Amino acid sequence: MLSRVAMRPASLKAATATFSKTPRFIHSSSSSRASPFTEQTSPNPAIEKYAEASEKLHTYGSYLMQCLPKFVQQFSVLKDELTLYTAPSGIIPVLTFLRDHSQCQFKSVMDISGVDFPEREKRFEVVYHLLSVRFAGRVRVKTYSGEGDHVPSAVELFKGADWYEREAWDLYGIFFSGHPDLRRILTDYGFEGHPLRKDFPLTGYTEVRYDEERKRVVYEPLQLTQAFRNFEALSPWEQVGKGVKPERPEGLKPLPPPKAEPEVKK
Repeated sequence: MLSRVAMRPASLKAATATFSKTPRFIHSSSSSRASPFTEQTSPNPAIEKYAEASEKLHTYGSYLMQCLPKFVQQFSVLKDELTLYTAPSGIIPVLTFLRDHSQCQFKSVMDISGVDFPEREKRFEVVYHLLSVRFAGRVRVKTYSGEGDHVPSAVELFKGADWYEREAWDLYGIFFSGHPDLRRILTDYGFEGHPLRKDFPLTGYTEVRYDEERKRVVYEPLQLTQAFRNFEALSPWEQVGKGVKPERPEGLKPLPPPKAEPEVKK
């Protein structure tokens, strides 16, 4: 069974007919087959655990694509996780369907997160994590956004999306159109940039410290330059110097020679 697929419903139905429904267990290496132990290799519990769930999610994912052919571009299944992919223009219809349809009932948004891919033309991914309490299931919806693009806000559908979208705007700079109060939520006032972007420096741009003289917290431009040091490390002994000559100091008296001990006659 494939661990991840992304197909249209027609090709999915034709392909799933050829899949073997019996799990296959593979030896870890050729040496295990040549082992003198005759005990059979134990089945992989991960395959059996998610085999039935993955098959049901494939069916459910193709059903959602048939219901929303204009908005759901593709879907993928990994173990017991279903992910739907849609364009920014289709995020509101998809979320509305997942919330209100009788076979979905995903009425709780658990998280809205961002992912930064600087090499892509649409560098940001916006990921919605939904929960259905009625069916005890979860679904993930992904869309994309460019540097200057916007994603429709989901606050009108889920009140809990308010702070999640503010966090995505604060940390990634993803703009959500229609948000009632889109402002920073984690960084400080006057913060420059978006700290979770891949091109944001790890040290930031400013330094925050408490000034004892002013009795308050001050912001200063970050200084990363170091003082110039001229190191001469041709030999580890050159740093010690030339040293002194091995001559006896003037005020040092020589030690008297040791006296011979008399022989004891037996």
